[in-house]
Amino acid sequence: MVIGIDKRGFIAGLGGTALAWPLALRAQQPAMPVVAVIGGGSANTSTRLVTAFRKGLNEPGYVEGQNVTVEYHWLEGHYDRLPALMTDLVRRQVAVIATPGSNVAALAAKAATATIPIVFGVGSDPVQLGLVASLARPGGNATGINVVSQEVTAKRLRLLHDLVPKAVRIAVLVNPANASSAETLLRDVREAAAIMGLQIQIFDATTIGEIDAAFATLARERPDALFVAGDSFFTSRAVQFCHLDGGEQNSGDLFAA
Repeated sequence: MVIGIDKRGFIAGLGGTALAWPLALRAQQPAMPVVAVIGGGSANTSTRLVTAFRKGLNEPGYVEGQNVTVEYHWLEGHYDRLPALMTDLVRRQVAVIATPGSNVAALAAKAATATIPIVFGVGSDPVQLGLVASLARPGGNATGINVVSQEVTAKRLRLLHDLVPKAVRIAVLVNPANASSAETLLRDVREAAAIMGLQIQIFDATTIGEIDAAFATLARERPDALFVAGDSFFTSRAVQFCHLDGGEQNSGDLFAA
């Protein structure tokens, strides 16, 4: 869902004074405007995102390295880096802060500046998150897309149960560092589990080592299935999840959704 913008609105949101950039560049020859892209995952798992982002920039005529500079900041799940990063971006007055697929990065950007344009991609209601005033009229300096991932939590749990109908004990893996997303998901999954008669056990993981530890516990306790929260850090560790799920030290019958 695009929040209150059309294509031209998105371009304006992406650049703030984007249409004025070429004129400013010709008149004053300043350094190229900087777009800061912040992702919760890692560079080597975000290739498709970067390709799509560059394509979107190219549509209105912006080419990375020619008339715009793009900085990519990959947090790899280390959301504690955000305050220092945001302070630096605001100090340097970057042209735009883009936070595709990260609620916590979008909120950090919103808290850091009321003037630099923010283009977000979030999985929760941006109004409830406090990013925008309304869907139709966002107001302020933030706009973007709601991918409605949080709204389908109950459906994901139902799908997991349909695929593993005998599953009753469900392990739920969340990233507490992504607080707003984790809290919403836990609320929704608990409500859905109660209706479906499922037992939920919560596992936290904010680092690669904690993912390993969580799977070691899963191997010992052997729940019937695993429900993994939608989190950019977890997405970036998909290979690790597959390896652990099939590893000899783990229960190979786990099913993740």
